[in-house]
Amino acid sequence: MPERSSRSGTATVVGGGPAGLIAAEVLADAGISVTVYDHMPSAGRKFLLAGRSGLNLTHSESIDQLLDRYGTAGDELESAIRSFTPDDLRDWCLGLGEATFVGTSGRIFPNSFRATPLLRAWLRRLAGLGVRFELRHRWVGWSDHPSGARFLRSDRTPIDVASDVIVLALGGASWPRVGSDGGWAEQFRQAGIIVNPLRPANCGVMIDWSAVFRDRFEGTPLKNVAVRVGETTVRGEPVVTRSGLEGGPIYAHSRAVRDAIDDAGTCRLLIDLQPDLTLEQLTDRLATRRQKESLSTSLKRLTGLQPVAIALLRETAPEGLPTDPHGVAMLLKATPVTVIETMPIDRAISTAGGIDFLEIDETFMLRKRPGTFVAGEMLDWEAPTGGYLLQACFSTGVAAAHGALARHLRTPSSTPS
Repeated sequence: MPERSSRSGTATVVGGGPAGLIAAEVLADAGISVTVYDHMPSAGRKFLLAGRSGLNLTHSESIDQLLDRYGTAGDELESAIRSFTPDDLRDWCLGLGEATFVGTSGRIFPNSFRATPLLRAWLRRLAGLGVRFELRHRWVGWSDHPSGARFLRSDRTPIDVASDVIVLALGGASWPRVGSDGGWAEQFRQAGIIVNPLRPANCGVMIDWSAVFRDRFEGTPLKNVAVRVGETTVRGEPVVTRSGLEGGPIYAHSRAVRDAIDDAGTCRLLIDLQPDLTLEQLTDRLATRRQKESLSTSLKRLTGLQPVAIALLRETAPEGLPTDPHGVAMLLKATPVTVIETMPIDRAISTAGGIDFLEIDETFMLRKRPGTFVAGEMLDWEAPTGGYLLQACFSTGVAAAHGALARHLRTPSSTPS
């Protein structure tokens, strides 16, 4: 963070998530008078949601590996992430009294494993820097002022706000109940700004299960399997839901599943139910099946296959399972599951799509709205879970704030007195 100075000026930050709050901190620490607006009753709601099962802040892999997780958007995010790295994020946490640790998978968490203590300390720091919060204010567009914003209060009365610079961090469209509903996108399009369609990312998939399978195995994990889409395989434990599958190895394939559905109307997952055994090893084991033993009993005895996995085999072979050892082994190594759709965007962990990077300059300022900077999931990037989502939100929030500071330094204050 920059050293505190006597610099003056005003900034409006819209959005009380990680990108908006870190932007507010950078601006306030530089001596700018900052007001954060959010349409929810409290700030940081999605941040708290992210920490519901352990707050995965970032990842310990090299910067080059980390940037690869963002696909083609990695080039656009590189300057921001190299300027505010995972190590910088860990130092920032430590400054708030929350040391971090690296988990066995390389993911980084606060020692408390929770978001609440970190958010409380963060809000205290912001209060100490003089940051003001105006809650229950929904951004509905720009006002006539170059860096102005228009809001609707909870009673539906409008208010226009003018400041020297404005940072918008309005989020994507996942989990609207905590504030990110994508309602801003239409205002941007009306202003001639390209917003690529907001779509679900890191989401479950919908599968047309039979009623018998769905009712018996809803909530049951498929343990130690590998899920393949195309040439990419991810190991983990997807969970059977009433409408399909959820979990890490499913989320990791979100982009590929979306693309396949766009192209062909459906997507086929291939699930390896025995990833630690080769096809030949499985065939040899199944060849020792006892003469009068049922296939289910043989699979359990010879391979340790769980009931949910055996039922999945039958679910995907309605005309009956193979009877020869090699045929059964092939099905175990590549159980085909047809995905009919991804889960809807309001059930996704994150969002793909957003403001096209062509619409912003290297400081994260909108080319068509000089003085307006954007950060976080509003931008058109996506990444898997594993700390990459929060890292990009923090990094772009810092970058947008530094861009706003640089503009403020070279532009005389235009805020009405």
